[in-house]
Amino acid sequence: MAATRQELANAIRVLSMDAVQKANSGHPGAPMGMADIAEVLWNHHLRHNPSNPNWADRDRFILSNGHGSMLIYSLLHLTGYDLNMDDIKSFRQLHSRCAGHPEYGYAPGVETTTGPLGQGITNAVGFAMAEKLLADQFNKPGHDIVNHYTYCFLGDGCLMEGVSHEAAALAGTWGLGKLIAIWDDNGISIDGHIEGWYTDDTVKRFEAYGWHVISVDGHDFEAVNAAIEAAKKVTDKPTFIAAKTIIGKGSPNKSGSHDCHGSALGLEEVAATREALGWTHEPFVIPEEVYAGWDGKAKGSKLESDWDAKFDAYAKIYPAEAAEFKRRMAGELPANWKEATDAFIKATNEKAEGVATRKASQNAIAALAPVLPEFLGGSADLTGSNLTSCSSFKHVDGKNPGNYISYGVREFGMFAIMNGMALHGGLLPFGGTFHMFSDYAKSALRMAALMKQRTIAVLTHDSIGQGEDGPTHQPIENTAGLRYIPRMDVWRPADSVETAIAWVAAVERNDGPSSLVLSRQNVPGIKHDEQHFDLIRKGGYVFSDVAGKADVIIISNGSELDLAIKAAAELNAAGTKVRVVSMPSTNVFDRQDQAYKDSVLTPGVKRVAVEAGVTDFWRKYVGLEGAVVGIDTFGESAPGGALFKHFGFTVENVVKTVKSVL
Repeated sequence: MAATRQELANAIRVLSMDAVQKANSGHPGAPMGMADIAEVLWNHHLRHNPSNPNWADRDRFILSNGHGSMLIYSLLHLTGYDLNMDDIKSFRQLHSRCAGHPEYGYAPGVETTTGPLGQGITNAVGFAMAEKLLADQFNKPGHDIVNHYTYCFLGDGCLMEGVSHEAAALAGTWGLGKLIAIWDDNGISIDGHIEGWYTDDTVKRFEAYGWHVISVDGHDFEAVNAAIEAAKKVTDKPTFIAAKTIIGKGSPNKSGSHDCHGSALGLEEVAATREALGWTHEPFVIPEEVYAGWDGKAKGSKLESDWDAKFDAYAKIYPAEAAEFKRRMAGELPANWKEATDAFIKATNEKAEGVATRKASQNAIAALAPVLPEFLGGSADLTGSNLTSCSSFKHVDGKNPGNYISYGVREFGMFAIMNGMALHGGLLPFGGTFHMFSDYAKSALRMAALMKQRTIAVLTHDSIGQGEDGPTHQPIENTAGLRYIPRMDVWRPADSVETAIAWVAAVERNDGPSSLVLSRQNVPGIKHDEQHFDLIRKGGYVFSDVAGKADVIIISNGSELDLAIKAAAELNAAGTKVRVVSMPSTNVFDRQDQAYKDSVLTPGVKRVAVEAGVTDFWRKYVGLEGAVVGIDTFGESAPGGALFKHFGFTVENVVKTVKSVL
C-alpha cells in the first residue's frame, strides 16, 4: 500500500527527532514544523535529480533557517541522494556529512552553507539573480536552457537579521519572479515566544518591498500546494509565502514551545511523539512504502534527460553559446586567458603609470572584462569612488540585462548575494566598497572563504590616506582582520603592476575568495624587471637587494612601499645594507615553501615592517628583535598627506626605526 502524504511528512519528523536525540544536540522543532511544507515542495514542485546534484538547470533549494538542518538531511536521504542512514545517525559528529548546520561540500544537494541567520535568504537572492542574468545571456526564442526556480525556507531569525532586509528589498526591485521564499511562521525563537522582540507586520513589509505575498496554513497540504502554484504564475515579482506552522508539530507535550527549538526532545517525549504520530517503527527505520513515496531518482533522471535533449537542440543551432555555457558552468577560464593577461601585465609594466591603486584596479577591470564574459561587477553605492566600472560594462537592474550591479548602500547584502551567485555557477562576481565597510560585510566574506567560493572584494580607501573623512572611514585594523580569515587571500598592492597581477591571481583562484585592498592616494609608477612578475604571484618577493648579506630587511606593501624604497636608499648611501621586500599578500607568501620564504626573509637578519595599519600583525615576520612602523590608534580628520606625516610614515622615521634595531 502506498504511503499517505502525512506518513511521508512524518518520516521527516521521526528522522529529525531521532537524529537530534542520538546526538543529544540540535534543533528538532523547525524540521518537525516544516515537514508538511517540505513534502509538498520536494515531492510535487522541486525539479532536481538525486543522481546528479550538480545538474545545471535544477531548481535550487536553500534552507536559510539552517539550524533546522535535519530537515534537509532527511529530504536528501529520503529522495535518494548519496546520503545513507549511517550519515544520518552520525548527525553533528566529527567529520559527519550531516554537520550541525548545512555545509556546502559536505552532503550532496546542499547548495550553500547556512549558519548565520539571514545569509541563506540573501544567498537565495544571489541564486535567483544569477538565474535571471544567465537566462538573459543564453536563452534564445524557443530555447530556454536556463529556466529554474530558487526556493528558500526561512524562519523568524532570518527575518530579524538586517541582511535579509537588504536582500529582500533588492529582490523586489529586480522583480525576481523565479524566487519563492517560504516563511516558517511559528512565533518561536530560542528565548521563547517572540511577541516581546519581533512584532513586525512581516506580510506588509514584504508587500512594501514589492513581493507577491500569500498567507497559508503550513500544515494544509493542498493550501501549500496552491500557494506554490500561484507563486509560479507571478513572473514579475518574487513570492513570499507566510506559512503558519506549529514548531515541533507531532510532539504532544513540547510542540508550540521553545522547548523543542534548540534541544533534543528527550527519550520519553520521543516515545510519546511516536505514539501520537502512529509511527510504530524503531529509530532510524523507514518502511519501504515511505521510501517509495519519496524516491526522486527516476523522476529526476527524466527531468535531466529532457533538459539534455533541449540543450542538444540548442547546441545545434547555437554551438558557440552552448560551448560558452558549458565552460562557464564548469568554472573554466577562457582559452585565451593566459595570452591576454600576460600581454596586459607586460603593457602595464611598460607604462609604469603612477596612479592610485584603485585606478590601477579599474584599468585591470577594463582589460579583463572583454576576456571574461562571466565577469559581473558591482558596488555598494560607491562606483565612482571604488572605480569598479568601465566602459564595457552595462548596468543591470533586473528588468534590463547587463553585467554591472548597483547594489545600493548594502555592503553585507552585496557580498552575501555574491556568494549565492558564485555558488550558482556561470558568473564571476566582484563588488566594491570602502575598506572600512568591510566590517559590515565580514560575515559574508568569511562565508565565502568557508565555502571556498571565488568572489572578489574590491576594498578602496585603504588607510589613513582616506584623509578628511576621518577615523570613522580610516581602516586601521581591517586589513589584518581579513588576513586572519582562513582561505581569504588579501592583496595590498604597491603599484599598477602588482595590482594587475593581484587581479589575475584572484580570477585564477578557484578555491577561495580574494580581497583587493587599494589606495585612494596616488602611488609612484614602478618599472619592474620582468622576473618580478612570477615573484609577485608568490605574495612576497625581494624588490631590491644589496651585494652580500643585508644588515636589515624592510618589509612593506601598498603605498608605504615607496617609503621603504626611499629609506633604504638613504641607509644604503650611509653604509647600512638594506634589502627591501614587497609583500602584497601575506596569505599567499605564507603558503610558499620554506626555502623560498627563507630566500626572501633571510633567517638571522633583523627586520622592520612598514604598513599603515595595526602593528601586532607584523610581529610574526619581524620577531622580537625587529620593529614595526604602523598605527595602533584611530586616525584623524585631515588631508591624507598630513596624516601620514603626523603618524610617522616618513622616510626620516623609517630610517630612525631601522637604526634602532641595529
